[in-house]
Amino acid sequence: MSDLLFPPPAPVLAPMRDGKGFVPVNRIFCVGRNYADHAKEMGAEVDREAPFYFTKSNAHLTLSGTTIPYPPGTSDFQHEMEFVVVLGAPGFRVTPEDAPGLILGYAAGLDMTRRDLQGAAKDKRRPWDTGKDFEHAAILGPISPAGEFGRPGPQGITLLLNGEPVQRSTLSEMVWSVPDLIAHLSTLYHLAPGDLIFTGTPAGVGPVNPGDRLRGEVQGLAPLTLTIGGAA
Repeated sequence: MSDLLFPPPAPVLAPMRDGKGFVPVNRIFCVGRNYADHAKEMGAEVDREAPFYFTKSNAHLTLSGTTIPYPPGTSDFQHEMEFVVVLGAPGFRVTPEDAPGLILGYAAGLDMTRRDLQGAAKDKRRPWDTGKDFEHAAILGPISPAGEFGRPGPQGITLLLNGEPVQRSTLSEMVWSVPDLIAHLSTLYHLAPGDLIFTGTPAGVGPVNPGDRLRGEVQGLAPLTLTIGGAA
């Protein structure tokens, strides 16, 4: 269009494992407190009536294998290892039984958090945006097809910080299963291909510093790696 005042953003593309194409990333939904042990370490309880969500901009997605700057405005930058669901079909008001039909694949992910800003927002009962939605706040590994991974449940999820395990659990410890999350989220949004769902983090979240190396692993998926650089 000749009347555009500046070029539109390029599509945000996430690679499939083994070079099998790219997913144009649409929205990023994140599930809060989906592991009881993590909720406990944050001084909170799981709301078992319904899951709750926050979002991140797809412009803030960064792929595995990169170095990101330590973000501005924080002195408490923290890691949260997550299992990510990638949708490949639309859905609205789907049942848990039909929800798997929307899934294209799965990936390892990191929900990076400016914890001090998130905490200050919580104290004032304000939105978490500055603590959760900022440049390089969502890290994604290569996507594996759903059929190759199988049913989420017994697989382990681990984060290594400088080679030492700091987060370790299994997907079966999620309070809300993947089908339940998709079904509930589809009552609030018209889900679309390219939507990502970060399904929550187990206990062991903590700070990272410049020079730190992170490796996230979900059994059966391609690992995720990330290096923390100097201040932005």
